Amino acid sequence: MRRTKIIATLGPATSSSPALETLIGMGVNVFRFNMSHAPHDWVRATAKSIREISDKLQQEVALLLDTQGPAIRTGVVEKTIDLQIGDLVSFTVKGQKGTEPITVDVNYPQLVDDIEVGRIVIVDNGNLRMQAIEKRGPNELICRALNAGPMGSRRHINLPGVKVNLPALTEKDYLDIELAFECNMDFIAMSFVREAADIELLRGLLKQRNSPVRIVAKIEDQLAVRNLEEIIAACDGLMVARGDLGIEVPYEELPIIQRRAVNLCLAAVKPVIVATHLLESMITNPSPTRAEITDIANAVFEHADAIMLSGETTTGKYPMECVEIMDRIAGRIEQGNTVAQYVNPVIFKSAGQRMNAAAVYLANETRSAGICVFTHSGKTARFIAGLRPQAAPVFAFTPNLDVARSLSLHFGVKAHVIEFSNDPNDTLLRMMTKLQEHRYVLPGDSIVVVSDLVVGKEVLHAIHVHTLK
Repeated sequence: MRRTKIIATLGPATSSSPALETLIGMGVNVFRFNMSHAPHDWVRATAKSIREISDKLQQEVALLLDTQGPAIRTGVVEKTIDLQIGDLVSFTVKGQKGTEPITVDVNYPQLVDDIEVGRIVIVDNGNLRMQAIEKRGPNELICRALNAGPMGSRRHINLPGVKVNLPALTEKDYLDIELAFECNMDFIAMSFVREAADIELLRGLLKQRNSPVRIVAKIEDQLAVRNLEEIIAACDGLMVARGDLGIEVPYEELPIIQRRAVNLCLAAVKPVIVATHLLESMITNPSPTRAEITDIANAVFEHADAIMLSGETTTGKYPMECVEIMDRIAGRIEQGNTVAQYVNPVIFKSAGQRMNAAAVYLANETRSAGICVFTHSGKTARFIAGLRPQAAPVFAFTPNLDVARSLSLHFGVKAHVIEFSNDPNDTLLRMMTKLQEHRYVLPGDSIVVVSDLVVGKEVLHAIHVHTLK
């Protein structure tokens, strides 16, 4: 069973019911809704369809809503502008009229205040690079094009190294978050997180609604990198969003940041997602580049919880092939000695954590077919998954459907909903029935069981090895 999870972003190429059923059957664990492009009615209909198909296939998957965040964008242009090297572009704010023939308005009122002359301005995800050369009054910035290329409407602007004074959540984000509550999303990915306080703002909204939704923080700029440890401490999971991040930082720094982010998440026992451009060439081509194959393999070698497809499964020509290739690569790399020899950096802080570590050690030493965890909140299963058992998958059993779905993001966890009985033997029997129904185990296999035993008024944490007959 592949333990690295696959996230697929939904779009026109994948939102039909037959496509969704195929993707779930192929092993997609989490479906992402990109709110930079997704209409609300489409999200409602697609989320409902996923839940129905998941129920039919008896295979729980998670839904992740990805906010647009405080993005800086150009306004609408009448027709695409073909920029040449050296062309001057007037970026204007607050309704200012430009003094250059090529004038484009920007939605960020503090643009001129925040950018120093000489700074680089990046437009359209790196396709256009410009340099600020002059400020003409408080509302007009003149930039010189450093390369040729087309500029269309509503293009994203990156300002590397500039702390932009935008709110952590925009008006659109608040509306999209309400949609997440309505559709019972399992995760909200918060775009352009810059510090822990941004996450706490969203956390406050969740508490007001008593919502179980978990927060994934996306690191996308230099300020987030500087505050990485406090962001990881505040969030429920991290996404290394290499699209904007790869524009905001020097190219050579990106793999170093990715590895540091993954290692810090492993130490904090927080799930981490490696995202963007994993199979970018397959948006139009039927096979991946050798570099993309290695990129996926490196994310698995690093022990990321999940790897994510974006444009490949939204508008790409080969969405199913992308999932199949990602599944093959991840599954093969997980079989190798490099992954099995991983040494976990976690520092244990409680007796309970040490007990969970003992369960992992026991499973590794006895080559168990799995680690079975009974959990109400998912906390124990998440922690055990964070310790990266060498070969044994983590089978989590919970009476809570929301918990089962949320565990879809975590490395090596397969969650099932069962009712817990007052009789521990009855609960154990239900667990064994599920394992055998899905053919996870065979007669003669041993499993490590982590459970809470109620003895009188005491709750005793217990580990035992069970051999199937």
